[in-house]
Amino acid sequence: MSETKMSLDEMIEETLGTTGKGGRQAGRTEAKNAVREKRAENREGKQTGKNDAKPKVKIIPLGGLEQIGMNMTLLECEDTIIVIDCGLAFPTDDMLGIDLVIPDVSYLEQNIEKVKGFVITHGHEDHIGALPYILQKVNVPVYGTKLTIGLIENKLKEHNLMKTTRRKVVRHGQCINLGCFRVEFIKINHSIADAAALAVFTPAGVIVHTGDFKIDYTPVFGDAFDLSRFAELGKKGVLALLSDSTNAIRPGFTASERTVGRTFDAIFAEHRENRIIVATFASNVDRVQQIIRTAERYGRKVVVEGRSMVNVIGTASELGYINIPEGTLIDIDELKNYPDEKTVLITTGSQGESMAALSRMASGMHRKVSIKPTDVVILSSHPIPGNEKAVSKVINELSMKGVEVIDQDTHVSGHACQEEIKLVYSLIHPKFALPVHGEYRHLVASRKIAMDIGVPKENTLIMRSGDVVELSEDACRVVDHVQAGGVLVDGLGVGDVGNIVLRDRQNLAQDGIIIVVLTLEKYSNQLLAGPDIVSRGFVYVRESEDLMDEAKHVVDDAVTDCIDRHVTDWGKIKNMIRDNLSDFLWKRMKRSPMILPIIMEVE
Repeated sequence: MSETKMSLDEMIEETLGTTGKGGRQAGRTEAKNAVREKRAENREGKQTGKNDAKPKVKIIPLGGLEQIGMNMTLLECEDTIIVIDCGLAFPTDDMLGIDLVIPDVSYLEQNIEKVKGFVITHGHEDHIGALPYILQKVNVPVYGTKLTIGLIENKLKEHNLMKTTRRKVVRHGQCINLGCFRVEFIKINHSIADAAALAVFTPAGVIVHTGDFKIDYTPVFGDAFDLSRFAELGKKGVLALLSDSTNAIRPGFTASERTVGRTFDAIFAEHRENRIIVATFASNVDRVQQIIRTAERYGRKVVVEGRSMVNVIGTASELGYINIPEGTLIDIDELKNYPDEKTVLITTGSQGESMAALSRMASGMHRKVSIKPTDVVILSSHPIPGNEKAVSKVINELSMKGVEVIDQDTHVSGHACQEEIKLVYSLIHPKFALPVHGEYRHLVASRKIAMDIGVPKENTLIMRSGDVVELSEDACRVVDHVQAGGVLVDGLGVGDVGNIVLRDRQNLAQDGIIIVVLTLEKYSNQLLAGPDIVSRGFVYVRESEDLMDEAKHVVDDAVTDCIDRHVTDWGKIKNMIRDNLSDFLWKRMKRSPMILPIIMEVE
C-alpha cells in the first residue's frame, strides 16, 4: 500500500473517530475535505524531500505460543506499549505442587513508563487469569467489554485490587487512544459472550488481532461476527494479521453453539425420569443459558454448583448476559425438596479437576450431593490436552456407581476451523501473517492457510515467546529477543519456586529422600552419636533393616576417613557422606534418592 493511500485512510479514521454508523456517514464529506488537504501535504512533502519514513512497530509475544494458554502479546512503537491479554496457563504434570503459571513480564517492568494499558479480548482464564498478579507489578488501566471487565473485577476483589486498578468498559465498534496507537474493538463470536477482535491503528499501518474466535451465524446471545467491519478494514489495507490458530489443524467449519441446545433437548426428552447433572466450563455462559432454557421447558429446577460457576453465572446474570426465568434457579440446600426427575445440576469439573464439584461427587466427597445410579451425567466439553486421564478417571468413578455418562455431541468448540480462518484472511488481505494462540503444530497449520490464501511465504512468520518482531511497510523480521517464559505460582508465592526447586520436587517424587543425622565434638570432630538414617519415599525401613545397617557403616567409614585426613570443613564432610552413600545405594538398589546430611556440634 502506498504512503499516500495509508495517510488517506488514517485521516478518514481520525476524522470520523468513534462515532456510530450514522455519525460516520454524516461526517464523510468533512473527512474527504481533510483527505484532500492531507494529499496536498503529502505531495508537497515528497517534492521537498521532507517526508520522513514511518516509524516501525514491534510485536513481542510473551505467551500464547508453543502452548495453549498464557496469552499475552505486546505492541510497541516509540514511547507506547500496549498489552493484548494477560492470561495464565495450568501446570503440566511435571510441575509438582504448582497452582498456576503466569507470563514473565520483566520486559514490561523495565519499560513501565511506556506501558499505556492492558487491552483484553475476552474473559477466559487464559486471557485474564494473570491480571491480579501482574497488575501488582505493572499498574496501568485495563480495557475490555462489559462482561470481560465484570469477570476481571471478580478477580480484583479476591486480591483486594479494586481500589488501585483503573478499569474502562469499551463497546464493540468503539475506539480508544493509547499513546500513538488507536484500538478498535470489533464484535466476534467465541465460547464466551462479549468477545472482541482488535484493530490497532499504528503509525506503520493497521494490525488486526483476532483474539480467540469462531464465526457463528446463529449465536445464542448477541450479534453475529462483524464480517462487514473486517471487509472494510481489508479494503483499506491491513499491514498484519495475528490470527487464532487453536483449531487450524481441523478442516471445515466449527458448528454453531445452538447445535448443542438441540442435543440437550433430545437428552432431556429421553431421560424424563432421571436427575440430570451437566458439567461444563464455568465461563461458557451461552452453554449454561441453553441448559437453563431446556430445563425450564421440561419443568425442572436448576442448581448451579462449583465456586467458579456460581461467580461467573452471578456476574453474567447481573450484567444481563444470561436470562434466568424467575423461580427456575434454586439453592443447593433446596435440592432435597424436589424429586430427582424435576432437577438439573450445572456444575464445574468437566476437565476432571480433583477439587471441582463433579470430581468430588464422583468420589463421594461432596457434602451436599450424593451420586445415585439413576443419575445421568452430561460432560459438555472436550478434554483439554493433558487432562484426558483425569476425565477418564471421573467417568470410571461415575460408571462404577451405575451412572449413565453422555459425552458425545454435547460440545462445540469456540475456535475457528480452517474454512473460517480462510474467510478471515480473505476479508482482511493482510500483507503479513503472524499466527498466534496455539502449539507449534497449530501455528504451522495456520501459516499454511495464510499461504494458501495468497500471503507470500516470506511474509509469514512463526513467532516464539520473547521474539521482538519489527514490522514496517516493507518488512517483518525478528530483530531481538527479550526475557520470556513462565513464572510459577505456588500458593501465595509468585516466582519463588524455580527450576531448582522443581527439580528437587521431581527427585523427591521419583526416588524419595534419605536424611543422615550425626553428632561431632566441637574441636576434635570426633563422632559422638550416630549416624542415624531416616528414609522417606525410598524404602520401608522396617523391611530393609539390613540395607540401613550397611548404609550406616558406609557413612561411618566416610566420617572416619575425613577425621583421619584431618578434614574439618563440614561442607566437605557432607559431600563425602553424600557421594559415598549415593554410590552404595545406586549399586545396591539402582536408585538415586536425595541425600541430606545433617551435622550437629556438641562441646
